[in-house]
Amino acid sequence: MPLRIGVLGTGHFGRFHALKLAARGALAGIADADPARAAAIAAETGAPALAPEALLAASDAVVIAVPTAHHHALAMQAIAAGRHLFIEKPIAATLEQGRALVAAARAAGLVLQTGHIERYSAAIRTLRASGAGEGALSFEATRVAPFRPRSLDVSVVLDLMIHDLDLVLSLAAAPLAEVRATGARVMSDHADFAVAHLRFEGGARATITASRVSVAMERRLRILGHAGETRVDFLARSLERVHPGGAEPVATMPGWGITRATWTEHDSLEAEQAAFIASIEAGAPVEASGEVGLAALDAALRVEAAIAENAG
Repeated sequence: MPLRIGVLGTGHFGRFHALKLAARGALAGIADADPARAAAIAAETGAPALAPEALLAASDAVVIAVPTAHHHALAMQAIAAGRHLFIEKPIAATLEQGRALVAAARAAGLVLQTGHIERYSAAIRTLRASGAGEGALSFEATRVAPFRPRSLDVSVVLDLMIHDLDLVLSLAAAPLAEVRATGARVMSDHADFAVAHLRFEGGARATITASRVSVAMERRLRILGHAGETRVDFLARSLERVHPGGAEPVATMPGWGITRATWTEHDSLEAEQAAFIASIEAGAPVEASGEVGLAALDAALRVEAAIAENAG
């Protein structure tokens, strides 16, 4: 019998989840606190709009795409019902809640995947394949965009920066030792821009800038270390790396060269959902696991605490 997945919360990301699952023939139904929105998404997908309890009963697994403050309660309800779960990032509002979810899902033998969608993107797969993180000592990440009135229930740290926090944590592969940060509210009740300075055990450092009140979109990453330098422009879909044995020799650096790469975008949400389904049906490892979500949340909350301390 085909896997049936319900979607709890049909806002911006929840709607996309519902549409993709409907196209797969895997959408069991949707639930939303706004009856009008629930009716609209039900009409768009052809799936029934149900109360959360009824949706759990009709599903083998659920996508939780409600505001972060409600992640813990609904996820615990899903776990109690024996349902595998996909939780949009951040995994929870607090570390205590996140740890409780991970422990409960593990004890119940259920798949728990978090919505760190960029782990499934062509850009990040190209970056990882390049070996750019090996021996890295410095990371500089920038992710900025013009203001859009969505995801304003959380700060830019939990909205945008958390993606680069997850990326840098995975590339540095070392415990986070120190966090300093600054940021401010501009258009919402939470910080709309932030600059974080991270230090890892072992000496690597990172500077991460995120803004949702920028003039234009920009997304870049620079990595420096003993193995050379890597520059990634995610919007231009380009990666350039100077390193020993690089494809294009550098006359002034004997034995070194420049390797260039690009990529063709694919549907990261489809890839993310396919990974979730494969983990449930075939026992495939969960790349964006609950533990991954917890590590990113821990770093993000430490950045928010540093912003508050700096402001005070």
